[in-house]
Amino acid sequence: MNPPPRILATPAAEALIARLVAAHGPLMFHQSGGCCDGSAPMCFVRGEFRVGGRDVLLGHVAGDTPVWIGAAQFEYWRHTQITLDVVPGRGAGMSLEAPEGLRFIVRSRVFSDAEAEALAAAGEPLHGDAADHDGKRLEPL
Repeated sequence: MNPPPRILATPAAEALIARLVAAHGPLMFHQSGGCCDGSAPMCFVRGEFRVGGRDVLLGHVAGDTPVWIGAAQFEYWRHTQITLDVVPGRGAGMSLEAPEGLRFIVRSRVFSDAEAEALAAAGEPLHGDAADHDGKRLEPL
């Protein structure tokens, strides 16, 4: 069995991402796992947020938009598939969607035993110290 994606996006989230990309250029997401707005996925122009060496790349949505999560938060959520969605309302002021009157949220479901085994067999996801700001693996020096 191929490992399932760790991150997905709803059609509504993908449509908003496309609008934001048209207005701002390539994007990225980061979820730090803090309280309040820190628990929401934050949308940034790609490269304007510095990913930490221990941050984990969940994958890419809407084509090539990387989604990162803090290492501590990943440990809590590693057993779940996360879906990026969008709902009406104002979220964090730093996230690019805030002026749209919308906010990104995450929904999750627990991986099945077979999916969890496939993910374990695939190995650990990329961390910030092994990837560039596009979420691509860095070549060894």
